Amino acid sequence: MTIDPFMDAAIQEAKLGLAAGGIPIGSVLVKNGSIVGRGHNLRVQRSSAILHAEMSALESIGRQPATFYQDVILYTTLSPCSMCSGAILLYKIPHIVIGENRTFMGEEALLKSHGVQVTVLNNPMCYQMMQEFIKNTPQLWYEDIGVE
Repeated sequence: MTIDPFMDAAIQEAKLGLAAGGIPIGSVLVKNGSIVGRGHNLRVQRSSAILHAEMSALESIGRQPATFYQDVILYTTLSPCSMCSGAILLYKIPHIVIGENRTFMGEEALLKSHGVQVTVLNNPMCYQMMQEFIKNTPQLWYEDIGVE
């Protein structure tokens, strides 16, 4: 457990994904101090090209008016890729909290250049979970990030 209950919830989502044979990346959406959406990477489980953790969390809340996202904070265990960063920009989510970015550096510079507040926690639990996963199943990791 960390001192941040929202990152803890994202980590729990990542663990759910791993337990189901997927990639251990989790995400939650927080609005007014409460979790309103949650998800984990479902690419393997649903044979999906796009259900990264952030996309899964967004999908979990369904259609919302654009104003809904104006005060949402997105928590994710790993730095968001181009696709997920695009969704963050599209919905104008103003703040993201990232568990770790040593394993994968997503589009943090792009997000910052559009005024998104980016907080990186350097959470050792997030890092260790990804390192173990990559060591055990590198082919799934490379597929997920579009390398092989």
